[in-house]
Amino acid sequence: MLKSVALHMSYRLGADVQEFQSLYQENLGPIYRFVYSKVRNREEAEDLTSHVFLKAVRSLDLERGQHSTRTWLFQVARTTIADYWRSHYRGSASSLEELLEAGWEEPTEEEAVLGSSTAAEQVKDILQALPERDREVLTCRFLLNLSTRETAVRMGLTETNVKVVQFRALKRASQLKGVDVKEQRQACL
Repeated sequence: MLKSVALHMSYRLGADVQEFQSLYQENLGPIYRFVYSKVRNREEAEDLTSHVFLKAVRSLDLERGQHSTRTWLFQVARTTIADYWRSHYRGSASSLEELLEAGWEEPTEEEAVLGSSTAAEQVKDILQALPERDREVLTCRFLLNLSTRETAVRMGLTETNVKVVQFRALKRASQLKGVDVKEQRQACL
């Protein structure tokens, strides 16, 4: 694959074939090793290295110095690797039609209403199980959509203290989520 990249690049460069071939031969090894160190897969490293040189040939300036050109090639390699990992970790989004074809059934209106009321009941139960201060900070921040400053003024705390109380309240709430909240509330009373 890498040889075909070199041939493609030679064709595009025309008269500067000799210069580019020497540039390619001098930098192929270091660029490949750099790419391989980032992806740890021989085939992927070869493909990405070929992409680096294809991108490079499109905007190559052979008038640059050798050191400048090598630095530029490594920058092209870094952005190519970043693009690779970005696309690699991007979740595949499914369209509604694909989900329906795969057998997914959308919830009925009744199930949607029950689901949202169940969620609202869970939030209410969790808030009731928390101490008053935690309940107040979470209500201000998330139900009333107040800023940290507005919450601090309302509760008579500093903004930093609001952030600490909010963090601890969220931590307590997440611990309550797995436990039967109604039993927890009864134990607190």
